[in-house]
Amino acid sequence: RTVRQTPTEVVAEVTLHSALYYEKGGVNHREDIIELERLTFVRDGGGWEIAGVERSVPERNTVHRAEVELSGRLSKWGEALPAPLPSQPLLNRNVLGEIAGSREVRYNREEAVAYADRWWKDGNPEFETFEVDCTNYVSQCLFAGGAPINYTGKRETGWWYKGYQGKQEWWSYSWAVSDSLQRYLSGSRSSGLRAEVMERPEQLMLGDIIQYDWDGNGQYQHSTIVTAFDAGGMPLVNARTVSSRHRYWDYRDSYAWTDQTKYRFFHINDYL
Repeated sequence: RTVRQTPTEVVAEVTLHSALYYEKGGVNHREDIIELERLTFVRDGGGWEIAGVERSVPERNTVHRAEVELSGRLSKWGEALPAPLPSQPLLNRNVLGEIAGSREVRYNREEAVAYADRWWKDGNPEFETFEVDCTNYVSQCLFAGGAPINYTGKRETGWWYKGYQGKQEWWSYSWAVSDSLQRYLSGSRSSGLRAEVMERPEQLMLGDIIQYDWDGNGQYQHSTIVTAFDAGGMPLVNARTVSSRHRYWDYRDSYAWTDQTKYRFFHINDYL
């Protein structure tokens, strides 16, 4: 996609879909990652040459959390985006029928994983798609597994999604912002979406959640869901923003990863 073009310069965004095939412990694995690069071409005589390559690192949320929560959105290049236009319709009208505490349900891990594998690449059109979409995607997976909506009508509390109506946002911070989901899952409640913090990744199960604090400063910036395990019993995860399927859990191959990276391992309760 061409971003800017002049007679002497062209800036274009290129999507790269990498599929990594590898064998571990006698088991064959495939890992998919879709990344975005911004290339700058300059005219050189009668041709063109690449003058610059900029890699998008949307998993690294460097904007202050309050600014993110104000709009809920960042571009793939880290810029805060405005709220959507008022022409966008109210989405998912029936979601509010599922209220936390109305009945106890068993978390269906297989359904959560099936949803994750279905929508990791393009996103479900029934939901709003954010430029930084990781936590919105993980919340959808939890919901697909039967996690009941905790609707409070206040963005600062509960865990819920309704969509957009005019300029009014209809989703909780915990649904769409990684650190807010981390705080919600860390909280104590007697019903609804609950989780236990585990010490090691190998303690997780399908449909569990891993969150990432790239700088080790207590602000979690990325969310993934466990969708498979390798031959050594280590989790493989799906994510969006940088769309990934069956990616090794530690994300050391990400441009966002640092030596200070800390992880939060959430085991979702079997009964919600």
